[in-house]
Amino acid sequence: MNPFQIPREIEDYLAELDAFIEAEIKPLQSQDDNDRFFDHRREHARTDWDNDGLPSEDWEALLREMRKRADAAGHFRYALPEEFDGKNGSHLAMARIREHLAHKGLGLHNDLQNESSIVGNLVQPLMVRDFGTDEQKADFIPKMLKGELRWTFGLTEEDHGSDATWMDTRAVRQDKDGKPGWLINGNKMWTTGSHVATHCMVFARHAGEDGDAKGIGCFLVPYDAEGVEIGEYLWTFNMPTDHPKVKFTNVWIPEDAVLGDPDWGLACAQHFVHENRIRQAASSLGAAQYCIDESVKYANERKPFGKPLSANQAIQFPLVELHTEAAMLRQLIYSVSAAMDTMPKTEVAKKLSDQISMCNYRANRLVCDAADRAMQVHGGIGYSRHKPFEHIYRHHRRYRITEGAEEIQMRKVGGVLFGYIGK
Repeated sequence: MNPFQIPREIEDYLAELDAFIEAEIKPLQSQDDNDRFFDHRREHARTDWDNDGLPSEDWEALLREMRKRADAAGHFRYALPEEFDGKNGSHLAMARIREHLAHKGLGLHNDLQNESSIVGNLVQPLMVRDFGTDEQKADFIPKMLKGELRWTFGLTEEDHGSDATWMDTRAVRQDKDGKPGWLINGNKMWTTGSHVATHCMVFARHAGEDGDAKGIGCFLVPYDAEGVEIGEYLWTFNMPTDHPKVKFTNVWIPEDAVLGDPDWGLACAQHFVHENRIRQAASSLGAAQYCIDESVKYANERKPFGKPLSANQAIQFPLVELHTEAAMLRQLIYSVSAAMDTMPKTEVAKKLSDQISMCNYRANRLVCDAADRAMQVHGGIGYSRHKPFEHIYRHHRRYRITEGAEEIQMRKVGGVLFGYIGK
């Protein structure tokens, strides 16, 4: 018996999701040669190589249809409150769901290359709920859920990465045509999804000194505003790409185009990061367990030199190590997720941030190790694109850098452990 018991209603919901996948999603994946997006042709089929390496229209159209069916079935908005036609999904439920879906392997039901899933990771509507004005909530949230409003996350800059309190992007108060507003100048990069987004959440300093957390606002800048320029799309280890540089030159926005307190915009970023990190850790755990399970299965079936590969301790022991770490991480992820459900987000930032970092950096490292080991156990075919391990490795390798590099997350844990944080 596992020390941490997942509530029965969550496990029952997994069975409901499985039935939906069998009835709706697998047939969609099988028709019109849509399997090309998931078999050995996946990278080529997904990428428009002659258009900056962006996702191909056929690929994005398939994902839209998947989300449409999932929404019609009541699954896509699971994590949202009932007021937005969701199911009030808890952090624990979302962690278990994302682990479960990733454990199934590659498929239309859950493709983490671009965070597409039958159960949506809809962080931004919740950010508007928690930080937006009444007018913003009424205007933004319905449009977000219809796909009419899509935001990118503009925090990282070309010359400033992990420390968000240092940035070149600046905002100053300036009236235009008698209306109060903000004038923004600067740059951002890794603004994922800019090719289809309507707005960028631009974090910019307007007060304080470099290194201060206070004085940075979250400004909602339309992509069609004068002075916004989308630059080079950076090609990555895992293609397609939708991660460009964006430049802002004398971009004016009205005073109310700000999310939350203009002095504490980083609170919006922390909201985004904490929820994403724990869910992403769960996804990495699920993908890691998939790699482990497939390797065990193959080692039992493959019989070089007249006996199963699994008879060799050189095969067994590395997989035992990975399987053990997955079991320990599972308990930590579940317990931290459950604890997140017992407190407001401000308390999560104070009391659980280091534990969320533990989950995230260890899970991301685990899935890379598990995918690498799966390639080794499977030999030549494991290295080929006819198995999914190279794709899993290429995708999840990015999470050891994005949304807080593992060194930054270890720094957070160390800060709490040695008393530099939370005194």
